[in-house]
Amino acid sequence: MNVDRKWLAPTRFLNFEHPSVQDFVHAAINGADTPREKAVRLYYAVRDGIRYDPYRFRMEPEVFEASTTVREQAAYCVPKALLYAACLRAVGIPARPGFADVRNHLTTRRLLEVTGTDIFSWHGYVAVLLDNRWVKATPAFNIEMCRRFNVLPLEFDGTADSLMHPYNALQQRHMEYVKQHGEFDDLPYEQLKEEMFRDYPQLIAASQGKLQGDFEHEAIHTGS
Repeated sequence: MNVDRKWLAPTRFLNFEHPSVQDFVHAAINGADTPREKAVRLYYAVRDGIRYDPYRFRMEPEVFEASTTVREQAAYCVPKALLYAACLRAVGIPARPGFADVRNHLTTRRLLEVTGTDIFSWHGYVAVLLDNRWVKATPAFNIEMCRRFNVLPLEFDGTADSLMHPYNALQQRHMEYVKQHGEFDDLPYEQLKEEMFRDYPQLIAASQGKLQGDFEHEAIHTGS
């Protein structure tokens, strides 16, 4: 397969040349030899090393830079996906951030009040080129969060897609993919911004003030 150099290049948001991202990558791969081993170790470093927190939502461009996510050590799904894509490119693995709208059946009452809907637009994942095949990986929910929600943690072995489960561990509806936006060479920030401002006026207003919430505590009692 011909590899487009854009799938390996640093970008405004996939700024893997930043020293903090380089340090994160080197610590994560820890002697891994093959591209698949590196991709898997980086996946778990992002999934579990960066805490999932939807209340970190902001629309300032710098929020989406991989270096910001490393510094903050917490983010929602879009910055986490961008960090994973940046880490993959840092070690020479072609990667493209991808986005889809999902219906989240296991959100919390507080988060529903803020978003005004159970449709989460522009949910982030990453397309990874390994062994001449594109596979999808979603490093959004860290394992502690999955346990709180009784959601099976998403595993990734580099050979099969790792996408959000339609059901949780109790066989209740969890995540439903309703629309694909596609995969990109970098975050299409202006398109994301336009749709977020259109679809989530309450969330945008809250984020421009001081958006607060304790998602881990809310997750103890799903839907509370």
